[in-house]
Amino acid sequence: MNFAIEKLSKNFEKKEVLKNISFTFESGKIYGLLGRNGAGKTTLFNCVNRDIKTDGGYFYIHDGNQEREVVAHDIGYVLSTPTVPAFLTGREFIKFFIEINEKDIKNLKSIDEYFDMINIENEDRDKLIKDYSHGMKNKMQMLINIIAQPNVLLLDEPLTSLDVVVAEEMKQLLRTIKTDRVIIFSTHIMELALDLCDEIVILNHGVLEVIDKEELNNTEFKAKIIHALQEEEHV
Repeated sequence: MNFAIEKLSKNFEKKEVLKNISFTFESGKIYGLLGRNGAGKTTLFNCVNRDIKTDGGYFYIHDGNQEREVVAHDIGYVLSTPTVPAFLTGREFIKFFIEINEKDIKNLKSIDEYFDMINIENEDRDKLIKDYSHGMKNKMQMLINIIAQPNVLLLDEPLTSLDVVVAEEMKQLLRTIKTDRVIIFSTHIMELALDLCDEIVILNHGVLEVIDKEELNNTEFKAKIIHALQEEEHV
């Protein structure tokens, strides 16, 4: 299964943020979407998720010899700031999510099995989510996407504010769930992208460009990439 973007454009007044982007992402890989803050990474995600209207472009799923347009349940989206219901318990939230999506969930597990997958302790499962730490809320946001198993998972800087232990847990979880889906991991931290991702894609001047990971380990090449991103910041 592949996820294809074709001729995606997005303008905000006179600023052209995404410039006729065409790109194909392969399943089974984590793609690091690298770019400075303000480069348009979140805009790209919001276009794919149809949270904002594009000025042009199409999104397709290629599966074998079949090609079809992307529909809502193909896309999962984890925001940098978790959006989870504060006045439900963790268990109530997962139960509610399963109940409204049950017909679309493959290989349904028990709620406690799902909690075990993301290392939520037994004593925390029946607490109100408003009392969860930022990292736990982020885990809950990730968990509903594990349950739903979307074909394309968009991750918008989800590890930036997490402590080291939780961040490592999340990275390991992403490595275990990447089979049979496309994961696109947005970050402005080059070292994080190198550690976690199979492929590196840079959003620079409104276009996507694949970068060889081996080249990014080269100090001189890395300096050129940083310089290019700094140039964009001053455009």
